[in-house]
Amino acid sequence: MQRRAIGRAALALGFGAMVGRPARAEEWPSRTVTMVVPYAPGGSNDVVARLLAPGLQKAFGKSFVVENRTGGGGSVGMSQVARARPDGQTLLVSSASNHVFNHLVVPDQGYDPREALSAIAMMVDVPNALAVHPSLGVADLQALLAKIRATSGGLSFASTGVGSSNHLAGELLRLRAGVELNHVPYRGGGPALADLIAGTVPIAFLNLPTVLPAAEAGQVRILGIGGKSRLSSRPNIPTIGEQGVANYEVQSWTGLFTPRGTPQPVIQRLSAEVRTLLDQASMRERLVDLGSENIWAGPEATDNFVRAEFERWGPIVRQAGVTNN
Repeated sequence: MQRRAIGRAALALGFGAMVGRPARAEEWPSRTVTMVVPYAPGGSNDVVARLLAPGLQKAFGKSFVVENRTGGGGSVGMSQVARARPDGQTLLVSSASNHVFNHLVVPDQGYDPREALSAIAMMVDVPNALAVHPSLGVADLQALLAKIRATSGGLSFASTGVGSSNHLAGELLRLRAGVELNHVPYRGGGPALADLIAGTVPIAFLNLPTVLPAAEAGQVRILGIGGKSRLSSRPNIPTIGEQGVANYEVQSWTGLFTPRGTPQPVIQRLSAEVRTLLDQASMRERLVDLGSENIWAGPEATDNFVRAEFERWGPIVRQAGVTNN
């Protein structure tokens, strides 16, 4: 009886070790893969995730399910992935807003994304757009800056929330152009755009895909985007930097991440397949329609880029005095 008891204990220990270890790369994926989007359905991250999921499912023979986990400026969904088992079964579709800016504004979240998460790939760039209500009567950025300077107390701008890339885009313009801008945070791009169209707020920084339909309908006017260069798909929209605001660049990227410790072969396989999918003509056309661009980069380059973003934006957040209070 004692030998049988010892044998059962050894078997239990062996099973426990097997359950607790990360899956080997050749076993992946062993079940449905969850792609966590830390925002509500319909946003840029969500759209990209849902465009990729069917292709990944076809490539790997298992379901890839998009799960929206909202809250805390993206921190709820990020936390779920950061603490998940590192077996490649839980992925994070992340953006500059929740991955970098939110952690600079609210640093004490119990984990550091640079250490808790590994990059799989950088995927797309979703440009920030500066849009105004037509009643302002300005046709370009310099005219807007003159209007702000001539207005006592400056003008207000809307964004998708404190610590978002849109918020930081407005703060960076305030610092670089030396104008008075007052932040009005909203709970998403939809409400912010609605108030911009209504003229409740005169200026908004929003993701280009959010504001494009309203601009094309003549309801708002886009004065510039925050990228380093003009979009090949929208060459008529100038950058803010080229309109006389030096050192202005805000990149609202979307990338794919996994818990630190996920086997490298799994990461490499996923990264290569994401690149293949993004290079497909149908995917490129869809991204162009959304006002986004393919900026694929591999795991190491993406990890390095994220660390550089923290280094670059840390001093700007402190200089701007951005807090979550």
